[in-house]
Amino acid sequence: MAETTMEWRTHLVLGGARSGKTAFGLKLATDSRLEKWMVATAEAFDPEMEQRIALHRAERDETWQVWEEPIDLAGVLDQISRPDRIVVVDCLTIWLSNLLLREIDHASEVAKLAALVKEKPLPLVLVSNELGMGLVPETSLGRAFRDSHGRMNQTLAAACEQVTFVAAGLPLVLKSKA
Repeated sequence: MAETTMEWRTHLVLGGARSGKTAFGLKLATDSRLEKWMVATAEAFDPEMEQRIALHRAERDETWQVWEEPIDLAGVLDQISRPDRIVVVDCLTIWLSNLLLREIDHASEVAKLAALVKEKPLPLVLVSNELGMGLVPETSLGRAFRDSHGRMNQTLAAACEQVTFVAAGLPLVLKSKA
């Protein structure tokens, strides 16, 4: 693999649904010229989710290695991350949902992930939704998820060297190492 010209090692990409955040994350990985890996967090529990996963698979060509992991994100990243490999995680929103549905201590899992990002700053792109700009959820569970998600994004934004917000396919750099 060719040497990368990235100015950052860890990058959080935020955006709303269908904002272009995943496409932007994939482009960052492709532009890095490193070996490309994807950690997918979604599980197909119904036909609609199967379709969504199929669409995401179609966005990647055969040069991508894919690891599916709905829960132990820090463990998998610790295992597969290397300096000559860039890993894209898509997406943290689904990962957080997986943790909450299984009643796993999500705050501790987010802390583990943030610590790994800081301690082992290998090429990594984390993709997450930005939920706090929409309507206030109608239920207490919805509001609790939105709040936990916002705290997760803040924690990981602090840990990453670069943070970009994507809206309508257009990236806006919120934090830069440079």
